[in-house]
Amino acid sequence: MKKILYFLAFAILQTACNQSTEKEQSTAVEEAETDTPVYHAKEIKTLEIGSKAPDFKLMGVDDKEYTLSSFDGADVLAILFTCNHCPTAQAYEDRVKAYVNDYKDKGVQLVAISPNADKAIRLDELGYTDLSDSFDEMKIRAKDKNINYPYLYDGATQAIAAKYGPVATPHIFLFDSDRKLQYAGRIDDDEHIGKAKIHDLRRATDQMLAGEAVEPATTKTFGCSVKWLEKEAGAEKERESWAEEDVQLEKANLAKLKEIMANKEAENYRLVNVWATWCGPCVAEFQSLVDSDKMYRNRDFEFVTISADEEKNFDKTLKFLEKKYASNTNYILAGGINKYDMIEAVDPNWQGALPYTVLIAPDGEKVFTQMGEINILELRKAIADHIGRYYD
Repeated sequence: MKKILYFLAFAILQTACNQSTEKEQSTAVEEAETDTPVYHAKEIKTLEIGSKAPDFKLMGVDDKEYTLSSFDGADVLAILFTCNHCPTAQAYEDRVKAYVNDYKDKGVQLVAISPNADKAIRLDELGYTDLSDSFDEMKIRAKDKNINYPYLYDGATQAIAAKYGPVATPHIFLFDSDRKLQYAGRIDDDEHIGKAKIHDLRRATDQMLAGEAVEPATTKTFGCSVKWLEKEAGAEKERESWAEEDVQLEKANLAKLKEIMANKEAENYRLVNVWATWCGPCVAEFQSLVDSDKMYRNRDFEFVTISADEEKNFDKTLKFLEKKYASNTNYILAGGINKYDMIEAVDPNWQGALPYTVLIAPDGEKVFTQMGEINILELRKAIADHIGRYYD
């Protein structure tokens, strides 16, 4: 009896200790997560003219670490706060590359820093892009655009952005050889390609190289606001709001399938995904397609799914769609439709493997097709390119 009581007491004590340890570990994790300060936009001040350039230690898309001293050889240092997703920032990419080429032999160095916390970006803020602002996506953008300047990531802590105080992307800061700020503001006076009349960055750079005072030393800048980590709650609320959206599933006969694929008299690009709940690749890629719809649905774009499930699996299919927040247009094959007739109705060139994804222009042209699991980055690039970039 004593042994039983002893082991019982030991078990109770051990459980209490484990609970205490788990609580301590949980507290430690919470403390670690709060080690990084959360900056608030209203508290951020833009660096004043004459101020010394704050030092930094940031990783570039070339996987090299850069500090302010990495650019000691430059007579003029341009620090550009920019990002992947902002359409205004995208509009200036080629002009920035041209600036680098034109001034690289004059002692001028440009370095770009992305200040955005990528997890604070809402999907509906990505309507003009194929990429968000994560470090991995920065690497993709740099390669796609063949950028010719260091591109650094500050989105993890935003500590450097907080010191410089950019108000938008893009926002340029121009420092002399003593690394004192001489100009801060816009690149030029019109983000639309070929329409700028006042080239502020070039003017300020020329004045500095000539030993003249920069006038004006500051200008306003136009673009997307910096996505401070404080906005993460907004991104979370966006996802929560999807649960309130109605998800529907309709039955489609062959005539309806042909109508969907024809996309006649339509104003939108139509993305069609043929899938099934029993298809592993279909299920694996489905959320990324729904997320893509959330990105582009406020533009000339719509997403339509066609489930190849049997009509008897209607409830199962609808439940899956509800779980994925698929509030787009969804169809399931009406009873009795032969799968090969379905293939011909969707696309005679389709060999029948699932999933099958097609992007259809308003005139009915199939501008992108993929049989098998989608490369979501390729698809999003095709969508963004076809429905139009901001600077087109």
